[in-house]
Amino acid sequence: MTASLFDRLGEKAARYLASHASRRGVLGKVGTALAIAPAFPLLPVSRAEAEEKPVSASLTDFERKAQTKDPDKCDYWRHCAIDGVLCGCCGGGVHTCPPGTEPSPVSWIGTCRNPADGLSYVIAYRDCCGRATCNAPADCDCNTADREMPIYKPQTSNDIIWCFGTKSTTYHCSTSAIIGKAS
Repeated sequence: MTASLFDRLGEKAARYLASHASRRGVLGKVGTALAIAPAFPLLPVSRAEAEEKPVSASLTDFERKAQTKDPDKCDYWRHCAIDGVLCGCCGGGVHTCPPGTEPSPVSWIGTCRNPADGLSYVIAYRDCCGRATCNAPADCDCNTADREMPIYKPQTSNDIIWCFGTKSTTYHCSTSAIIGKAS
């Protein structure tokens, strides 16, 4: 059986290396390479992520206009990805459902930046279900789809009525509870 071209070249390279280098020499060079390799990230290389961007340049339109005083307004910082009537305008709160409704056990999420401390937080938007839509003022009916993902990623979509797993699938209002800091 004849050896393939790849086998012949591999054998020739191995025989050349064996006749021109000692085992200790090869092990020493491999050891040196392993010892020096961790130092390569320390070399002065231009990195795109190392460039400092001004904070205002990376903010979305919603983040530039967000306020921290009134949670019953659509421009409140936690409402960056909400779609619906604010429960605070319907007898509930920013993170509590009004009496006579029940929170959906499922929610969609968003990441909102708090202008007061400059940190981003993961927010769970939960629909309150069981009564007809709240008759709140027009400025309580929000659709602030900041950084909204397409519908193929449903856990971040605010276009779905999230009244799954409740006694009634009738939508009433939406809450926005802080889950934790975003990293």
